[in-house]
Amino acid sequence: MSSFDDPAEPTLGPATPARPAAAAGGPAPTSVDGRVIEEFARDFLKERRSERRWRALRRLAWLVIFALIAWALITQQRNAAVPSGPHTALIEIRGEIAAEALASAEGINAALRTAFEDAGAQAVVLRINSPGGSPVQAGLVTDEIRRLKGLHADKKLYAVCEELCASAAYYIAAVADEIFVDKASIVGSIGVLMDGFGFTGTMEKLGVERRLITAGDNKGLLDPFSPLSEAHKAYAQAMVNQIHQQFIKVVKDGRGARLKEAPETFSGLFWSGESAVQQGLADRLGSLDYVAREVVKAEEVIDYTPKENVAERLAKRFGAAVGAGAAKALAGPSLR
Repeated sequence: MSSFDDPAEPTLGPATPARPAAAAGGPAPTSVDGRVIEEFARDFLKERRSERRWRALRRLAWLVIFALIAWALITQQRNAAVPSGPHTALIEIRGEIAAEALASAEGINAALRTAFEDAGAQAVVLRINSPGGSPVQAGLVTDEIRRLKGLHADKKLYAVCEELCASAAYYIAAVADEIFVDKASIVGSIGVLMDGFGFTGTMEKLGVERRLITAGDNKGLLDPFSPLSEAHKAYAQAMVNQIHQQFIKVVKDGRGARLKEAPETFSGLFWSGESAVQQGLADRLGSLDYVAREVVKAEEVIDYTPKENVAERLAKRFGAAVGAGAAKALAGPSLR
């Protein structure tokens, strides 16, 4: 028999425990949404602080770059303005001799003019450490040396060869009044080369077809993807031989009776500095200090070599020199 003395509401499943009341005056519980917002705000602030730090670093980097450029310009102007007493003028020829290199005719000739025109320069020394390079650039330098020597007959020009003085580098050295070498220097390589590659066989194996359209029967001369005809080979050989004869004439005119010519002299071989002296390709053993002290009699050496400034280095660093490799692939004959 049912009783209605203790009426109760029916429930489905276990009863839900009652939520405890918050303590009087205590903090309200944090909801899930509140925690998400708090984490988002914390990450946002952290990201903003990181951005501010990077922005400050970038500004500092640019400030340092501009300061270096300004310092380089001021230093160059100060050095150019300082008068010089009796000294030996030094011009360095290092690395490849090429139009876009540090050892370019434009840079070397500008330094030569400054050195020859400076009354304090008792003589000019070319300190050479180069494997060679462009016959055109070497020719421009030798022409300028001859011109300046004609204008300043009382001022001598000496070449001091260090590790390497070959091909276009020796082309330039040959017009010096005297050539000094180390006994172990590499000297000579009086020859001309025109190098490249041929890919016709490889293309046939890969099934690649060369499609070359030219206006002019010889426009595709020395194209690496086309067969080399005998006519084109003979033409290129004649051009190389002509430049070789120009090189030989510069050496003979520059060295004169000092040159002890032998069948291999102009064959493209190179020799040690000691052998070069014996063959008349060089005059004496000696370093820059020896020449300045014992030959020029002016121990103070002042460097006239054109220097690459900070702005140029940065330009090259950030891509101004992109494409140099492609340009080299299309270059002409080389003295190296």
